[in-house]
Amino acid sequence: MRVLVIGGGGREHALVWKLSQSPKITALYCAPGNAGIGQTCSCVDIAATDLQGLLRFVEEEKIDFTVVGMDDPLMLGIVDLFREKGHRIFGPTKKAALIEGSKAFSKDLMKKYKIPTAGYEVFEDSQRALDYVGAHSFPLVVKADGLALGKGVLICENLSEAEQAVREIMEQNKFGEAGNRVVIEEFLTGQEVSVLAFCDGVTVVPMVSAQDHKRALDGDQGLNTGGMGTFSPSRIYTKEMEAVCMDKIFQPTMDALREEGRPFQGILYFGLMVTAEEIKVLEYNARFGDPETQVVLPRLQGDLLEIMEACVDGRLHECPMQWTEDAAVCVILASGGYPESYQKGYPIIGLEQLRNKENIFVFHAGTAQKDGVLVTNGGRVLGITAVGKDLEQAIHAAYAGVEAVSFEQVHYRKDIGIK
Repeated sequence: MRVLVIGGGGREHALVWKLSQSPKITALYCAPGNAGIGQTCSCVDIAATDLQGLLRFVEEEKIDFTVVGMDDPLMLGIVDLFREKGHRIFGPTKKAALIEGSKAFSKDLMKKYKIPTAGYEVFEDSQRALDYVGAHSFPLVVKADGLALGKGVLICENLSEAEQAVREIMEQNKFGEAGNRVVIEEFLTGQEVSVLAFCDGVTVVPMVSAQDHKRALDGDQGLNTGGMGTFSPSRIYTKEMEAVCMDKIFQPTMDALREEGRPFQGILYFGLMVTAEEIKVLEYNARFGDPETQVVLPRLQGDLLEIMEACVDGRLHECPMQWTEDAAVCVILASGGYPESYQKGYPIIGLEQLRNKENIFVFHAGTAQKDGVLVTNGGRVLGITAVGKDLEQAIHAAYAGVEAVSFEQVHYRKDIGIK
């Protein structure tokens, strides 16, 4: 089979790495890819949002199967377009992907179908939002309704921070059209857990759990980012919790989307909060999480392509899958200043020391080749993933890998995996 992966970050590098192990694949491409992805497959210089360009490539190169890694092409309707033209593609339709594309839609869906989540209100007028936060206790969470690269969620400890968040999102357009509406919700206290799940429109099969670290600084301080590191499995997520989530969250979400005429095929990401009372949904994503993918896929045994085909064909219930008992940890090496302003183009050194390490994987996120030299090319640059027999061993190995790599103004958290 000839396979195309769409995207160019660490998540897509992990997808390409895992898919490349399938004996069914005869040719593997990634658009647009990055410097690291180009070491495993052929990169194609087509933007992930250039749907017509991607369609032309698929038709000219006779691609048999396309895997969408990123959210933007899903929201633009790439799955609908490809299916209309008779091409097999892994991912949800535009209507189904709205569960990530609009936080207001997802909150209203949970409310209608009694899926546990935080209390909330939705506002399209900034003054009404300001009046609302002025009448409530803190902390509160202010969210841009649309896609904001994982940065549109602001935890506000007081009225001043909440008013600033509303004004930045709605009046100053910090996140563009994503901030035309805001969702303001209660702040939940507890521990977060990430669960990715394969879906075929009817059946939902959860993967092993993970835990992300969104804040830029140690101790969960600083600004929200796209993710500074992750580990799998979660230290707190039990088999009993998984059973509760399947009964109250996972399957009800699948059933709700189907009932609404939006059957979901692809990857559904459940961002969960384990509170003292119950487990609640913080957010949904309509694709693989980043960097959760970098710790979940190394634990998957078997052929990822076969599972994806089963999702597309509506036969996921016939597709067994197994996971290793190992633990995995991913530490993100970011550019200094991320998630705000940062510099690009710094040479990356030391990766050759990790090339033959069987338990360490380097997933490129923001890298490029410049005059034959590997350089930084984004906010999140590399994900150093290590696998061990338990979390402690994986943490130690991951940070040993981190110490081998350097570039100017490198920034990373030193507490990934310990909470």
